[in-house]
Amino acid sequence: MLAIIPARGGSKGLPGKNLKELNGKPLICYAIDQAKKSKLIDKIVVSTDDVKIANVAVKFGAECPFLRPEHLATDDSLVNDTFIYTLDKLKKDFDYDTSEFIVLQPTTPLRNVSDIDSAIQLFKQKNADSVVSYVEESHPVFWHKFLDENMCFDDIFEQKMANRQEHRKSYYPNGAIYIFKKKLILEKKWYSDKSFAYLMPRSRSVDIDTSDDFSYAEYLLCKNKNS
Repeated sequence: MLAIIPARGGSKGLPGKNLKELNGKPLICYAIDQAKKSKLIDKIVVSTDDVKIANVAVKFGAECPFLRPEHLATDDSLVNDTFIYTLDKLKKDFDYDTSEFIVLQPTTPLRNVSDIDSAIQLFKQKNADSVVSYVEESHPVFWHKFLDENMCFDDIFEQKMANRQEHRKSYYPNGAIYIFKKKLILEKKWYSDKSFAYLMPRSRSVDIDTSDDFSYAEYLLCKNKNS
């Protein structure tokens, strides 16, 4: 299976995060290393607009046969368009075509190869249109509120008084693994009635967007290494 690792150069939350060293190794290299260890991935392509990221990716064993155009590397760019561009470019310029692929974001370095292979196996067994990694939400989603400019509460859901134990469990995507059939992406969708969740524990679900996230991921990596 093809693995696409999207890694644009710009990042407002944590500038340069894809090349920032996490326990002595650039962040993007965790995704590359995990993909290389997978028994079910046979091609690893990094999609980036940044030459430095491309060079590091190739050094650590991924392919980066072309750079992403600028219009696909802005804060407003849709990652779905990046997937379509990458697939089309591989087919047109390199005669590589595929009907399915996995996306491994660099920002979730605590996922492991077992997660990757198990999610791919689920995708195959279910003949799924997509499989997305999820993690259990620790608090009921009905507790969430919007806040206005005066810091007053604005309801998202209808108010309901209940203890946490009475609420149905909810889950959210942790950003670690996305597996798609190409046809679903071409329809500009990520989910269908043949989409399934691959559940991951919170300990492997850190999604790095801020310096605090980065520090927490570093702490967990050190803890796991020393345990």
